[in-house]
Amino acid sequence: MSPSFWFRTALVLTALLLIDLYAWRGISTALGGMAMGTRRALRITYWAVSIGVLLMMLFGITRVNELHAARNRAFMYTFIGIFILLLLPKLVVVLFHALEDLLVLLRWLWNKWAPGAPADGPDHSRIRFLSQVGLALAAIPFGGVLYGLTRGWRHFNVAAVPVRSPKLPKEFDGLRIVQISDLHLGSFSTSTHMVQHGMDLINAQQPDLILFTGDLVNNFAEEAEPWVHTLAGIHAPLGKFAVLGNHDYGDYSRWESPAAKQANLERTKEHLRAMGFRLLMDEHVPIRKDGGEFTLAGVQNWGTRFQQYGNLAKALSGTSPTQFRLLMSHDPTHWDAQVRATGIDLMLAGHTHGAQFGIQINGHTYSPAQWIYEEWAGLYRKGDAQLYVNRGFGFIGFPGRVGMPPEITVITLQRA
Repeated sequence: MSPSFWFRTALVLTALLLIDLYAWRGISTALGGMAMGTRRALRITYWAVSIGVLLMMLFGITRVNELHAARNRAFMYTFIGIFILLLLPKLVVVLFHALEDLLVLLRWLWNKWAPGAPADGPDHSRIRFLSQVGLALAAIPFGGVLYGLTRGWRHFNVAAVPVRSPKLPKEFDGLRIVQISDLHLGSFSTSTHMVQHGMDLINAQQPDLILFTGDLVNNFAEEAEPWVHTLAGIHAPLGKFAVLGNHDYGDYSRWESPAAKQANLERTKEHLRAMGFRLLMDEHVPIRKDGGEFTLAGVQNWGTRFQQYGNLAKALSGTSPTQFRLLMSHDPTHWDAQVRATGIDLMLAGHTHGAQFGIQINGHTYSPAQWIYEEWAGLYRKGDAQLYVNRGFGFIGFPGRVGMPPEITVITLQRA
């Protein structure tokens, strides 16, 4: 590994160690009234856990290629979960302790320089209250992340979304489309019943059409193999269609040869077909019902920050702008970059996962995803063009969901 790698690693570990030091200072201040023996036990526990996490990080950083080659997701997911579980509460404590230190500094300056200021020092018992508030509030992110790790990824949100268009043929008024996205089947233990539960929920919606907008796996086609039969069990009379997402190409792994990587991609495609999906690779198909027809198109992954494999012009070649057209494209950044200019009526995407973190305030959901994507979850409309971004079925990286449950979208098309 290069010297620059070790330099960056040292910077990260130093920054995390400084956070640990300052967070413990805040905790120690907040618990200043406790017995010395109890504080000593807490200090030993705190530093044993903190140093253990830093050592886990160092091991993961230095062995990341080996872990990835061995397809060992359990270690990395466990580490990421524990790291975030402990880091967020520490940041809360750091914030409030910093406010306390700022107050101490301001009072010191006032006592030193203000004319007629009292000679006695600041009221430390009153200042300690800030650290105590910070320590109490740190329980909120700790509890939230703990719930997200253990339960939050298990509870689906079945989102009912009406989509209206004057171009929709009357024969499709009321058509029910189930959209799923970002299955990331490699993240699920084969012992979990969650995937089967999700498929049962899909069938319970009695969809006319099932559309999957990409990321079947994390990297490797074999990740889908335990679930082929499970996904083959979902049904819709007008068919099941899919497109590829950025993870499906195997671009985030090292391969012994280009041929091995291509073989992995072909196996992923085969798994989708075995599940009953018609894979749309920069192409379109007619969807017909009772004499009515609209166009369903699908492109390979295309994003402003990710792979640009898709060929939108090829997918739409021969389609009519006067007909209702629905496009499946994994990455929502494709919408503003290329899709809206083509007059597509509705685009379905996924990719963002809603960052797997969110919080609701006054009926509005806020997520780190909105710092990265203009359209990151839900229904968007600009002029006559509409986009729906699904929050994702599975997870990757952080092995949970906090305030951003996995989603099965039920889109009801309505003739406006």
